Amino acid sequence: MTSNGGLQRRRVGGSAQKMEDHLPEESNSQFSSRSQQDSPNNSPKSAKEFDRLSPTLTLMEEVLLLGLKDKQGYLSFWNDNISYALRGCIMLELALRNRIAVVKDATYSYTRLSDRCVELIDSSLTGEVLLDEAIKLMKATQERLSVSNWIDYMSGETWNLTKVGYQLKQVRERLAKGLVDKGVLRTEKRSFLIFDMATHPVSDAATKNEILKRVTSTLLLTSDNALTTTLLENPDESFKPVLQLRTILLICSAYAANVLENALWNMDLEEREKCFDKVEGFYRMFGVWPVVASAKGYLDNCERAGSSKGSLEVIAAVLDVMSRMDSLL
Repeated sequence: MTSNGGLQRRRVGGSAQKMEDHLPEESNSQFSSRSQQDSPNNSPKSAKEFDRLSPTLTLMEEVLLLGLKDKQGYLSFWNDNISYALRGCIMLELALRNRIAVVKDATYSYTRLSDRCVELIDSSLTGEVLLDEAIKLMKATQERLSVSNWIDYMSGETWNLTKVGYQLKQVRERLAKGLVDKGVLRTEKRSFLIFDMATHPVSDAATKNEILKRVTSTLLLTSDNALTTTLLENPDESFKPVLQLRTILLICSAYAANVLENALWNMDLEEREKCFDKVEGFYRMFGVWPVVASAKGYLDNCERAGSSKGSLEVIAAVLDVMSRMDSLL
């Protein structure tokens, strides 16, 4: 095993060439399902507009899908990371939907990203149960808490008994039931010798295959187009930078949750190694603030699409937490 800033992965081959940190310029059926009916001249600005243009599945649901065994319908019993990573995905999803932002503070240039406090900038509900529960918690909280605090408290990774009420319980089961409601999974009961357990096999293979294709195509893409390429010349493309950022965050979250290998199992060792190297490149690019030069122009496009700068800073802070997750748990 090797580590990078505290986040560990299995080395599956020899040294790999460093891949260019470029993004795919492609749409997918899940993303287009909501956006195709929008006016081409409407650039999303409000949180509710972000909800309307967001994919049908949340980041949490996509990460869970990547981790699920298709036929058996359950996660690996040895995965200790996914619960914590899913709480990080809740913060990422709220930031992508312009609900939360880092508090403006001149002293933050000297403060680690994950220790910067977060504020609720839009308390409107999303219609997603876990996201709305997190919004209500933040709205009811008088004190300002940091990004790492929120992830710790929501996951129960804290010895502070006064924060027990912040823990979001049965997250994986609730996500699975949500995917059942959306027709992606089905519910079965499986016997494990001494106990029975509800499992959720995949019933809509096309949805999971689309996620797998999006993840692998992003990781394997080699292109001469820089991240700073303007994507706003065509008004129909205005939301594309946010959707591309979402795919990068899905990959980083799956990596932190130890489920990314499930998407790469059919690759040869060299390809898999290149994919892992590219994920670590994403962390270096988007897990710092201010972001590195190669990512700045791209995030500028996200701002033009309506993303709050404070929300983008939250995203960088969550990636900072995920990069050190193995040392935190």
